[in-house]
Amino acid sequence: MELRLLTYLQKILNAQVYDVAVESALEKGTKLSRRLGNHVWLKREDTQPVRSFKLRGAYNKMSRLTSEELDRGVICASAGNHAQGVALSAQRLGCRAVIVMPVTTPRLKYEAVKALGAVVVLEGDSYSDAYSHALVLQKENGYVFVHPFDDPDVIAGQGTIGMEILRQHQHPIHAVFVAIGGGGLIAGVAAYIKAVRPEIKVIGVQMEDSNAMIQSVREGKPVLLHDVGLFSDGTAVKRVGDETFRMTRELVDDFITVDTDAVCAAIKDAFEDTRSILEPAGAMGIAGLKQYVQQNGIRDKNLVAITCGANMNFDRLRFVAERAEAGEEREALFAVSIPERPGSFRELCETIGHRNVTEFNYRMSETEKAHVLVGLSIENNREIPEIQKMLAAHGFESMDLGEDELAKEHLRYMVGGRSNCSDQERIYRFEFPERTGALMRFLSNMKPTWNISLFHYRNQGADYGRVLVGIQMGETDAAEFQRSMLELGYFFADETSNPAYRLFLS
Repeated sequence: MELRLLTYLQKILNAQVYDVAVESALEKGTKLSRRLGNHVWLKREDTQPVRSFKLRGAYNKMSRLTSEELDRGVICASAGNHAQGVALSAQRLGCRAVIVMPVTTPRLKYEAVKALGAVVVLEGDSYSDAYSHALVLQKENGYVFVHPFDDPDVIAGQGTIGMEILRQHQHPIHAVFVAIGGGGLIAGVAAYIKAVRPEIKVIGVQMEDSNAMIQSVREGKPVLLHDVGLFSDGTAVKRVGDETFRMTRELVDDFITVDTDAVCAAIKDAFEDTRSILEPAGAMGIAGLKQYVQQNGIRDKNLVAITCGANMNFDRLRFVAERAEAGEEREALFAVSIPERPGSFRELCETIGHRNVTEFNYRMSETEKAHVLVGLSIENNREIPEIQKMLAAHGFESMDLGEDELAKEHLRYMVGGRSNCSDQERIYRFEFPERTGALMRFLSNMKPTWNISLFHYRNQGADYGRVLVGIQMGETDAAEFQRSMLELGYFFADETSNPAYRLFLS
């Protein structure tokens, strides 16, 4: 291995990347550092011209092609970021580029590739499917294949990131955290670090549902996954490379797996420190770093996470924001059972007290018992048993839904529907000011004979919370209710005649 390390060290030192790449900053994550009790450094590869590190390896490979090879044109398979690196490199070198991308590739990425002048072919559901099709096209047309990770020149190009980290931070570093897809980034970074400063730990981070490298190291050979999760499309690789596997097995100190919630929380962390929005793969290093600190209880260490990409689709942001709260253990989600009688909803709110409510979902469905989906702000998950104990002491059964994917992804948006118990129901749309006590003020203005039959609220981080409320009341009570709400001073609108309500909820 020493000879191989020396060879890679030489290749990295002579890599040609700076015709297209920049030396990205190594920035202190101030808020992350303070919260984690360590010195967290972010290697900002998300600031490269194509918002990803991938152009380093692509250009280092392509700059070494002969004139005859460049005339034939190049082809690659990519989930997006390598594609942009190849396309930009081809534009700079004046050659034709054909890029095969999975059909699941975010639109942002394949449109960026087209804008750089490359021909895009969409094929298959994952990188591995696209790769197989690219090999067919290569044979048919005589293109030169530019592999996204399993090529020594590509690996050496990515290794320049490790070289920059050690040049930019010459003090002790405890560990560097690197996202793994096919393994090109971690192989290159580990090769340089272990050749120059072997005491620094290199820790690989993979998604729980896309962990081909971890399984391969465990099995002692590259394994083929049947399928992979696509949330982190940049690391959705069914099989790692042969060369990247050998290097990772020999050089990487440890591995961490992270889930979707943890990555969403890491995207939020990066935004709060840098005001940049990372893609899921780009935030995996931060997610792994946070988990490592929590598991090992380390303090005052220098820790580096490579933020390797920022090609994020805008339409994913709502999902990321929803899941970030759970990922950083700032929100607990419960199913709470309460008696189906006037006043019990208010009793539940009084029991919750001054805790910040992030969500209330309820639809009357039975005459004896009501089931309410409740989201609460917490400091960490250790509070969950205490909250359940408190609810039980007041006669409210509860179920923790924090680990329930069905509840988090679907049920929270589906609580409702028609109700056979909702006679004499009127529907009102409200805007509540987002401040403590706003809900209790509303409930205090309710007459005991007015029964809440539907309640939907989700904190969206705005100044006002949008709330939908169903209330059972007599015909003569409607005018009194309106007067009471006008005194309250919250904006509201009567939606009882709304055709969508009548179609789905009435």
